[in-house]
Amino acid sequence: MTNYKIIQQRNIWLSISTILFVIFGSALLVWGLKYGIDFTGGSLLEVKFLTASPTVSEVETKLASLNLGSLIVQSVDEKGFIVRFQETSEEKHQAVLAKLNELTQSKDKGLVVEVSKDKKVAVDKTKEKTSDGIEELRFDSVGPSIGEELKVKSIYAIIFVLLAILFYITYVFRKVSKPVASWKYGTAALIALAHDTIITLGVFAIFGKFLGVEINASFIAAILTVLGYSVHDTIVVFDRLRENLPKSREDFEGTVNISLNQTLARSINTSLTVLLVLAPMIIFGGSSIRVFVSVLAIGIFIGTYSSIFVASPILVIWEKWKK
Repeated sequence: MTNYKIIQQRNIWLSISTILFVIFGSALLVWGLKYGIDFTGGSLLEVKFLTASPTVSEVETKLASLNLGSLIVQSVDEKGFIVRFQETSEEKHQAVLAKLNELTQSKDKGLVVEVSKDKKVAVDKTKEKTSDGIEELRFDSVGPSIGEELKVKSIYAIIFVLLAILFYITYVFRKVSKPVASWKYGTAALIALAHDTIITLGVFAIFGKFLGVEINASFIAAILTVLGYSVHDTIVVFDRLRENLPKSREDFEGTVNISLNQTLARSINTSLTVLLVLAPMIIFGGSSIRVFVSVLAIGIFIGTYSSIFVASPILVIWEKWKK
């Protein structure tokens, strides 16, 4: 077992957490999150050109005549594009596909032979050869009222999860009354979760501002997953503390430090294993899952930090203030 002085250096860890919280919390307040069509309403179309390689400006020019409302064209790779527009009708969807397909058309002049029942006539004219030169990879369409409703429900979901975690931990640790009341375990875990949530949201506020990363419904699912993972890590530490308190000869601070050292390797190894699985998905995965996986990776990293260096030190500080 390791014997790191984690609790004795709690001021350092909490100072780091405070600085990160202020930086990313400020980014969230100033820039906010860049909402995708799941929240704002509209349509998202992802296509891949099979033959031609048009530029973003060429795609924008081609679609300008369709009156799609707000139009955003984003290049994904050499031949891939994501097109966002305000209109949500299927008619506009098909019109956009038709316009994009025009960018792949070619014109061949030559001698075309037309055959009728009576005679064969050679006519010199222009033959326009049209083929399916694009592949539709994804199309999502959400009405504005549904988007606003989803935004409200997402906020409620996060609040509900946080409160449920608070009451659950308070109940589970109800028999651990000395020297810290059970509800303080729940509150310390809740503070750590708020720390994880704000920092993760702040990171994506920065990504949205400078990289154009948008959040969607899967982002909320990832945040809720991160909350569950983070509180699980915290409960593992608290549970070991609960086991050690009755038999430990150390004071509360020393017992907390022993409990942290006993669970430190397990927490770090578990998180590293998950991050190693997520890394290839971030690098090689499609755009539809990259945001979801990125939230998991960032949130799990921050959550592991907070379960070790935030939640337990808060308990110790709380116990010392009581004296």
